[in-house]
Amino acid sequence: MSLTVRSVIRQDYDQWLTLWDGYNAFYGRSGATALAPEITKMTWQRFFDAYEPVHALVAESGGKLLGLTHYLFHRSTTAIEPSCYLQDLFTNEAARGKGVGSALIYGVYERARLAGAPRVYWQTHETNTVAQSLYDKVAERSGFIVYRKIF
Repeated sequence: MSLTVRSVIRQDYDQWLTLWDGYNAFYGRSGATALAPEITKMTWQRFFDAYEPVHALVAESGGKLLGLTHYLFHRSTTAIEPSCYLQDLFTNEAARGKGVGSALIYGVYERARLAGAPRVYWQTHETNTVAQSLYDKVAERSGFIVYRKIF
């Protein structure tokens, strides 16, 4: 399979939305718990706003988008350089196990290097063992546990 990882373009919206909806459904954000449409709209708009630190890559083969990843840069109190947070990663079911996820991760690694960010990090749900088998090959577990409070 010939695979290209590239920045998202406006013409990708319909295919990106299908992947985005699949990602959100995977994490239980569908039906009554779906993201509000304005969140999806704003997320899409941020990819094309030069003042936003939020970016998107897609994996494409034969004109079809097979996966997406969203990442952002932010400051840290422990480094001068920016950090890169890989926020979302998703491949369609037919593309899983074919290198699409790792290609997207390596695409983020390259963008982080170009931006001067020496660190890329992300989190996944503890039950997502399939993804963890990939992540264990391309990164190291930090040992940190994530806490959150939702208002």
